[in-house]
Amino acid sequence: MATKFNLKDLPYSYDALAPHISEETLKVHHDKHHQTYCDKFNGALEAAQIESEDFREIFANVADKPAIRNMGGGFWNHQFYWESMAPKCSGPSELPEMHKAIVDSFGSFDKFKDEFSQKAAAVFGSGWTWLAVDSNGKLVIYNTANQDNFMMDVCVNKEEPILVIDVWEHAYYIDYQNKRPAHIDEFFSIINWDKVSERFLKIINQ
Repeated sequence: MATKFNLKDLPYSYDALAPHISEETLKVHHDKHHQTYCDKFNGALEAAQIESEDFREIFANVADKPAIRNMGGGFWNHQFYWESMAPKCSGPSELPEMHKAIVDSFGSFDKFKDEFSQKAAAVFGSGWTWLAVDSNGKLVIYNTANQDNFMMDVCVNKEEPILVIDVWEHAYYIDYQNKRPAHIDEFFSIINWDKVSERFLKIINQ
């Protein structure tokens, strides 16, 4: 029997991110979209007779497994996304090592925000924009299409992420209709910098 993954509850209440992301959006996005990815990922694993619980192992060979690539990516990426946000958290300037990494990599927080926003706005169709750490400990920004992520053999970017924004339309259409830049701008008000910093420190201290 293939491994069964379960959908985790959101790490905050449905209305906790309002007005930046509405309660309605979170309910639809988490309870319907993410649940569907979870269910179909489990089905794809069972069909392929894959029992591993290790995402790196599961995603290491998805070039010829479109259901696992799409549904598994959707399952993992969304969980990483939910944990990238919080209703209340420290700002990057309150986290010295995180703030230094941003300044060293981009010149300033404003320059980071501009580059991240531009990359996210430029995603054609559906996808994700990631802030990640390269092999030298430098922060980089890149996009992935659809539900791809760094663990997949089909993904060019292998830098390990510490932050992500979902720019699929279902992530923002209820609140912002076709105004993706507005969704991106509001995202900066709810980034969980404590979690981002925790991920960053874990990577560079490995």
